This record gives sequence, structure tokens and C-alpha cells, in this order.
Amino acid sequence: MTFDELLSESAVESSVTVPASWSQGRATFGGLTAALVFNRMASVVAEGRPMRSMQVSFVGPVKPDAPVVVSAEILREGKAVSQASGRIDQGGQPQLVALASFGGGRDSVVQVEPLQAPEAPAPKDCKPLPYIKDVTPEFTRHIEMRWAFGHMPFSGQGGREMGGWMQFREPPEKLTDAHIVALIDAWPPALLPHLKTPAPASSLSWALDIMHPRPDIRPGDWLLYRATIDQAGAGYGHTQAGIWSSRGELVATSRQTVTVFG
Repeated sequence: MTFDELLSESAVESSVTVPASWSQGRATFGGLTAALVFNRMASVVAEGRPMRSMQVSFVGPVKPDAPVVVSAEILREGKAVSQASGRIDQGGQPQLVALASFGGGRDSVVQVEPLQAPEAPAPKDCKPLPYIKDVTPEFTRHIEMRWAFGHMPFSGQGGREMGGWMQFREPPEKLTDAHIVALIDAWPPALLPHLKTPAPASSLSWALDIMHPRPDIRPGDWLLYRATIDQAGAGYGHTQAGIWSSRGELVATSRQTVTVFG
């Protein structure tokens, strides 16, 4: 199933089965599961209130090829802001829990220019991460990444940053906030270039803000992602990232706490 097909099904059906083509090791790709929950939350919020901020806790691995229950509810609906919660349950156990704030625009004298995009080579000049069966994560057959910052995972070369360009290999009809949620989580943790051999790593928690009014992004456009490590030790790493359009416009910011077993 394509990303759009999964989004459409999760918007109307509480039970969804994600195929193994979207897996990431033993679990389903976290960006997809977060996008499914986001999409469900967005469906219960009043019109004209885009998502401003979302916090995700990856409680446990969502197994592919097994049904999950996607649910959402409104916690509070104010004059301009809606607070919502969403979750994925599998086998009667919570596997992902999210909180999100949706808010309409309002008049304000505060106006601060967004963070500038970092200098990066054009996508055609960056090294691609190809989909290789049984080598790269299965979900990379759907999402393409091209390295512009930092070193490859498990290269042992260290560094503090990682990132580059990203897009869906098969462009959707329209690039929505749900698509952006999934793309942002596609990159491996920035800690992995510090390892010399493969080792498991996974997101523990994730905080994501999307800028609105959101820059116009066409389905075939590339997005630029750069993550930096704030600190890492004792099996945990803390990273922050920015996401920009191909024209250098800030699209979103992201923070993650990552566990690494190596």
C-alpha cells in the first residue's frame, strides 16, 4: 500500500494493517505510524486549525503485517486552539501515544524571521541512499534520501550533524502535513556515524513543530533536513533538526531523544 492509501484508510477505519514494505527492522517505520496518528487527530479538529506542535512517545514497536487500532480524541476546543490526543494500540497494548496542538492564526505585533537554511549542495550532487533489499530499511523503497551533511551510519567517523535532501520516490498528489511528518522521521539517528558496526537504535520521544502559514511545497519538491547532536551518553542521544523547502523556507523543527544499543 502507498502512503496515501494508508492515510485514507486510517482516516475512516480504526483498524489498519501496515504491510512489511513499511518496516524499519523489527518495527513499522516510526514516521508512518506518527503520520497515521496525526492524520486521525487532524480529522477530529475544527476546520482552519493546522497542527502547530506535536509530541510523540514511541511506547513500543508497532509490528508490520498485524492490525493496529488508530484512535484520537479532542481534549479541549478553545476559541483558537484545539488540544488533541491520539494513539496506536496493537494486541491490546499502547504502542504510540501523541499529544498535539492545533491553532488558527491571530493578529500579532510579533514578527521574527525564520531560521535560515544551511548551505547545501543540490540534490543531484549529493550521494543517494539507495533501497537495497535486506540491507537498508524496507521503508526506504518509498522515501529517497540524499546525503548533504555528516557521515554515513556505522562509518565510525563521528561528527555532530547529519542530513540532506528527502522526498517520496513516488510523489503524492498533494504534499500534506502528514507527508511532512513522515519525511522528517525518515533519517537515521545522527548518533549512528559514531558506531563502527551496526547496532539497534530507536526514537524514544519526538517533538515536532510545523510552521504556518506553511511554505508552498509541490509534491515533487525536495525538502532539506539537518540534525545536530546536543549531547549523547549512557545509551541515549538528544538531537534537534530543522527542515527547509528547496527555496530555503523553514518548514518545521524537530527534537528527538534516541536510544542506542552500542
